[in-house]
Amino acid sequence: MTVDAAPSRAQLIRIETDRRLGHEWDEWDGKPLPGNGDFSAEPDLFFRFAALTLAATVAVAAAVIFLLAPRLADVWAGLPFVLWLALAGAAVISWLWFGLLLFSFYGRARLLPEAWLERGPYLILMSVTSYVARAFGKRDWVEHAGIDVYNALAERRTRTVGKGELLVLIPRCLSKQALDGVLTIAGRYEVPVFVATRGQLARRVIRERRPRAVVAVACERDMTTGLRDVAGKLPVLGLTMRLPNGPCRDAMLDLDMMERWVKSWVGS
Repeated sequence: MTVDAAPSRAQLIRIETDRRLGHEWDEWDGKPLPGNGDFSAEPDLFFRFAALTLAATVAVAAAVIFLLAPRLADVWAGLPFVLWLALAGAAVISWLWFGLLLFSFYGRARLLPEAWLERGPYLILMSVTSYVARAFGKRDWVEHAGIDVYNALAERRTRTVGKGELLVLIPRCLSKQALDGVLTIAGRYEVPVFVATRGQLARRVIRERRPRAVVAVACERDMTTGLRDVAGKLPVLGLTMRLPNGPCRDAMLDLDMMERWVKSWVGS
C-alpha cells in the first residue's frame, strides 16, 4: 500500500518594517465593517462613478477656463478659444475611449491594446474615481468594482510565464487559514511568495526579482494604489480580501480564484 505524500508548501519570504500597518485605514473607528468586511459590488457601480468622474473633470476644467479667460486674453486674444477647443477635443476623445471601455468589458471584445486600456488610461481613471467615490462614502465598493473590471480585462490577455517568472505578493494580515491556502497553492505550482508590509517594499521585491507577471493580494484601498504604481509596467492580477475582523487582521480571500490565476499563467 502506498501513502500519498503531503502537498508541498511554498517558501514564505517576509519583508517587514516597523511601520504601523493600515495607513489607509487611519479613520477606522474600531466598529465592524459594513457587510462583515466584504465590499463586493457589481461592475456597473464603478462605471457610474467613472462617468461622474469624467463629467466632473470636464466641468472643472471648463470652469477654470471660464474664470481665467479675461486674464488669458490679455496674454493672447485667441488663447481662450484655443483652450476651449482643446478641452472640447479632450472631452470627445475621453468619452469615445470610455465607450470603448464599456464595449470591451460587456462585449468581451479586445478593442484596444492593453497599454491603451487596462494597463494605461484605465489605471488613472480608477485612481481618480476612487477620490470621487470617497465624497459619497462609497470608496471601498467602487474600488472593488473597479478592480474586478480591471481583472476581467487583464484575464482576457492570454499569456503564460515560467514558474520562476511569476510572483505572488501577499500582506501579513492574512488569517492562518488563508495563509496556509496561499502557500499550498504556490507550492503546488512552484511559485515564490513574498510578504511585504508596504507598497514601497512590494515595488522593491518586483524590481529585484524581475518577474514577468504578479498575482497580488490586498484590500481594495491598497490594491488600487498598487495597481496604479505597478500594473503599467508588468501584468498584474489583483485579488481583494474580505475583512471579517476589521482591517489589517485575519483577512480572508478566494483561494479558488487564486489557484485559477496561478494555473492559467504557469500551467499544471
